[in-house]
Amino acid sequence: GASARVLECVPQRRERMPFHPRDSAVHEYERHRLIMSVATMQRVAVYVVSDLHGAPGALSKAVPEASSLILLGDLINFIDYTSMTGILAEVFATEAVEEVVRLRTLGRVKEAGQVLRQSSMGHEEHIRSEIGTRVQKQYEEVFAALPDPTYLILGNVDNPSYVNELAAETPSVRVVDGEVVTLEGERFGFVGGALPSPLNVAGEISEDSMRAKVDALGEADIICSHVPPDVPELCYDTRARRLERGSVDLARYIEEVQPRRAYFGHVHQPFLSSMHMGRTLCINVGYFRATGRAFPHRRDDDSWSM
Repeated sequence: GASARVLECVPQRRERMPFHPRDSAVHEYERHRLIMSVATMQRVAVYVVSDLHGAPGALSKAVPEASSLILLGDLINFIDYTSMTGILAEVFATEAVEEVVRLRTLGRVKEAGQVLRQSSMGHEEHIRSEIGTRVQKQYEEVFAALPDPTYLILGNVDNPSYVNELAAETPSVRVVDGEVVTLEGERFGFVGGALPSPLNVAGEISEDSMRAKVDALGEADIICSHVPPDVPELCYDTRARRLERGSVDLARYIEEVQPRRAYFGHVHQPFLSSMHMGRTLCINVGYFRATGRAFPHRRDDDSWSM
């Protein structure tokens, strides 16, 4: 079938612990409606969101009052490939942005960068100022919408300087990258950032930095990251038709420690939204800008059907 043909496109990696697929991107929306209807009958204290991408207005509907929010990064929207909206679309000509999206989709990232540099030629300072103003505005809008409390890590598009400055001024928001936090009696370990890519964006960190954060966690009940573990089925984006970069060290941690859950985002249209690695249920909590839905975390529920 179609799923088998997509899987054939996924490069084979070294053999891992047995896993059991629980979901596919095709059925994500229908299954989510089911679990959200059940959530109305049982109080959920912790919700998980990733890839907000400039859509903070939907948080108030997605996260009930008196709940904790875990936010897994990618807070602002530089460019939405589907709607062609975002900071780049506001600053650059439509033709240039469309060409950038086309080239990036094809994996020709350096050529896409050249298009933006050529479009900026002669007014570079103005372009930098316009982008900086819009980035600051989007971050301010996001932080104004975050519930109390919010536990935050950064994604690949996030700028650590902006985020850390705003977090220091916002008592309800705690940046927890590299930390272990106890919520509702469970130990949540947090690993922010993404690994180096041709995009070379602000939220990327070195493999050594990622490994150090993972190794410092100790034994956590739940592990939260922006990127997925390095498993092809979780890293393959069905719309972009390519593997996004996952973390080998996160995969190793899951195999060795076997936390109950692993939450992440980054891959907007994953081939699999969830799967087991041993006893650990790995869950891509979804592309919030598109779905407007937060994932409800339940301490005593190891079965997940979204």
